[in-house]
Amino acid sequence: MTRALQKIREGGIRGFLIACALLSVLTTAGIIWVLVSESAPFFAAVPLREYALGLKWEPLLDPRKFGLLPLVCGTVLVAGGALLVGVPIGLATAIFMSEYAPGWLRQIAKPVLEILAGIPSVVYGYFALLFVTPFILRPLIPSTEVFNAASAAIVVGVMIIPTIASLGDDALRAVPRTLREAAYALAATRLEVSTRVVLPGALSGVVAACLLALARAIGETMAVALAAGMRPRLTGNPFESVQTMTGYIVQVSMGDTPRGTIEYQTIFAVGLSLFLITLIVNLVAQRVLRRFREAYE
Repeated sequence: MTRALQKIREGGIRGFLIACALLSVLTTAGIIWVLVSESAPFFAAVPLREYALGLKWEPLLDPRKFGLLPLVCGTVLVAGGALLVGVPIGLATAIFMSEYAPGWLRQIAKPVLEILAGIPSVVYGYFALLFVTPFILRPLIPSTEVFNAASAAIVVGVMIIPTIASLGDDALRAVPRTLREAAYALAATRLEVSTRVVLPGALSGVVAACLLALARAIGETMAVALAAGMRPRLTGNPFESVQTMTGYIVQVSMGDTPRGTIEYQTIFAVGLSLFLITLIVNLVAQRVLRRFREAYE
């Protein structure tokens, strides 16, 4: 009787876990269906070549322009700048927590660091607008505009530090201690062990952490919309106002755009493009993981 109850309970748990997995898959499939079905009328009206290679994005003004490149340019500026800020700090933090910090300090520092990931992104946006631009960027570059890509990149870089530091720390700590001890036996210093033995051994996990952080930076919305502005512009100057793909979705989703119009459909076209870019980044991360994965016994 007891064994029968145990089998029923295990079957129930298995069914619950399968249902959770199916729910995740169905949710993703539903999102893809909505994006494709809602953006199909847009691509029927706008040639794909004009959308992918056009140099102006002005879907709300006459004459309308549907070139996506200015939004891609703004997204690349912010995401690339965020990586420049987040990767060195996050990686250095991961090495410190894995190789230098005593156990009691690591137990305190890691949860505190992860609190950064829990701060609402709108707070980061106002921080960029009210502190980063007037007190850091403008004293250095007086021509910096009120809304600019650099301030957005800085705060998004701070936002991705917990992702890189936490996942990087886990990857570094997964490297077997025997490798460290062998390096110390050859008179290597702690810095040499960290950078020439442990870091190469955890390269796949570190690179995957950086790519996941990149996906996070590309998809960030509110902080970027507040700090970078809403001016689609094909520029390489990070101190000018730009608009990212997520920022445009926020702008048009305010409720003033009638459903069924081509302006409304641009939300889903841009969303579908953003989904594909994020999917490619995640696929590259998975490929890097498989390519450089080290199997330790």
